Parts: sequence; structure tokens; C-alpha cells
Amino acid sequence: MTVWEQLSTRQLVRILSVLLAFLVGLYLLYRVRDVLLLVGIAVFLSVAFGPAVDVLARGRVPRAAAILLVYTALVAVIVGVGLLVVPPVVEQLDQLAGDLPGFLNELRDNATFREFDARYGIVQTLQEQASSLPSRLGDAAGTLQSVTVGAFNAVFELVTVLTIAFFLLLDRERIVALSLGLAGERRAPELGRVGGRIYRSTAGYVAGALTIAAINGLVTFVTLTILGVPFAVPLSVLMFFFGLIPLVGATIGGAIILLVTLFTVSLTSTIIYLVVLLVYQQVENSVLQPFVYKRTVDVPPLVVIVAILVGTALLGVLGALVAIPVAAGVQILLREYGPEPLRLRPPPPPAPADEPEPLPHQ
Repeated sequence: MTVWEQLSTRQLVRILSVLLAFLVGLYLLYRVRDVLLLVGIAVFLSVAFGPAVDVLARGRVPRAAAILLVYTALVAVIVGVGLLVVPPVVEQLDQLAGDLPGFLNELRDNATFREFDARYGIVQTLQEQASSLPSRLGDAAGTLQSVTVGAFNAVFELVTVLTIAFFLLLDRERIVALSLGLAGERRAPELGRVGGRIYRSTAGYVAGALTIAAINGLVTFVTLTILGVPFAVPLSVLMFFFGLIPLVGATIGGAIILLVTLFTVSLTSTIIYLVVLLVYQQVENSVLQPFVYKRTVDVPPLVVIVAILVGTALLGVLGALVAIPVAAGVQILLREYGPEPLRLRPPPPPAPADEPEPLPHQ
């Protein structure tokens, strides 16, 4: 007699009910996946902003005011970056627009360009594209509408995430107490200790990543300024943001800056920046990262690579940014509740010293 034949009707109905409830739960999670993503980002931001809010709230500043101060500082940084980046770019674009007629005249006078124009009809193609421009205004309007709607949705999601993070920061103690209360008195101390380790690991990683990216941007700015490379400020800000992407961000940012120096300054400046970039990356990998992350994030390099690849495949750049703290949190959970070989064991107590045998009574 098989196992299914031994089941009663009541047991079979219970199994099917559990399976149906599991499938319904998966379907509901799939339908609200975007909401869960926003909540997850809000949780990450609340952990990232937590240390700064705690420092401000230790004095006479109310916790809500401390959160608003952190948000104000964040907006000020974004606006400051915009003020540093946008004016030089606009100035260079204006200069390019002013020089463009001269470039076109030089091309018309160039024998090689006239030969290519006669062979491929470059000027005629440009004229045809220009004549068809009015008929494409409708498509351009539709594209502009899509971009506007996308920007509005992005702003709405940003406000939603910051609002959720605000209430998570404001009621953090109450939320933690409620979560530990649901776990029961026996499990509450252990879960509080593990949650505290995950919180400190994530917050430490965020602070360390911002510190290292800021140092990278500062080194880039000083180097480009000495070499006389244009767009020194925008390129330094670009390197800062690329430096936040673990493992490959600084390399990609450095490659972009190398191309800029090659086409705007000289080959010598490009070689000098390449040497500075290589030396800095060695110092960052060997000195800065171990010093900053030694007490917060202790994840093996192989796990870091796999976590970044998985995070990038799931969430793109955002997944790459949160991959390492998520991997560190999973590692902490596995060391506490995972299989026996992965668990942390307290060091064995020192062996007691051999006590001298008592002397016999006389």
C-alpha cells in the first residue's frame, strides 16, 4: 500500500489546502513585488541613516527633527552636486555649439570629407533627415510624454521610499520591541543580538562605502586639476558615484576618465592618470578597505563576487549596491541558525591548571 493510499480524506484535504495557500501566497507576493521592493529600499535607507539620526537625537533635538535634518543634508548634497556639475557642462556645450559652424566649414574644405560625401552622400542624408523633422514632432511629443510620466513616477517612488524610511526611523524602538515581543521571551534576547549585529554591519558598510568613494573622488579631482583636464569637477563626482559600486565601479569610472584625458589633453597626461589610478586602487584594496570594513563587513571575496552578480541580475545597479550588506546579513544568520559547520562556536575554555596534590597528614 502506497503512502497516498494510507492518507485519509481529511489529511489529503489538509495537504491540498496548505499547498493551495502556499501558491496563493506566492501569487500575492508576485503581485506586490514592486511594493516589497520599495519597502526593502526604505528599510535599507533607514539602516543607512540610522547612525546619523542617533547622533543628532542624543542631544536636545527631537528624533523627528533629527530625521528631517538628515534629509535636508541629503537634499543639500544633491543640489550642491548639481550646481557643481551642471554649469561646467552647460558652458562646454555652449562653447561646442559656438565652434560647430567652424568645424563644419573645415569639413567642407577637407578633401577627404568631400570624397566621403561624394561616395556616401552624407550631406544629402543630413538634408533628408532635416526635411523629415517636422513629421517626427508627433513622435517626439510622445517620447517627451513618456519621459515626463517616467520622471513623475520616479519622484513619486522616491517620496514614498523616504516617507516609509522616515516612519521606520521614527518608530524604530517600537518596531523592534514589537518584533521581539512576537518572537517570545525565550527567543527575544538572541534575536535582538543578531539583529543588532546585522544593523551595525549594514550601517558600517554604508559609512565605509561613502568614505572610500569620497576619498576616490578627492584623489581624482586633485589629479585632474594638476593635469589640467577639463571637467575636473564633474568627472570627480562621476568617480564618486562609480566608486559606490563595489568591485567594478572604480575601474569603469577610471576607464571613462582615461578616455576623456586622452581626447582632451595629451597621451602623457593619460599615462600619468593611469599610473595614479593603478596606485590608488592598490592602496584602496590593500589599506583602505581592510581598515574601514574590518569590524563591520567580513565577507569572503568569492561570496562578494557571487552576491554582486546575483544582485545585478535581479535589481541592476541597485542590486550591486546592496549586495555586500545583504550578503553580510545572510552570513550572520547562517552563522547563528545555519547548518552546524557554518555556526560560530565560542572558544573553548582554557584547560584548568593541574592542582598540586595535598600533602599527607602527618
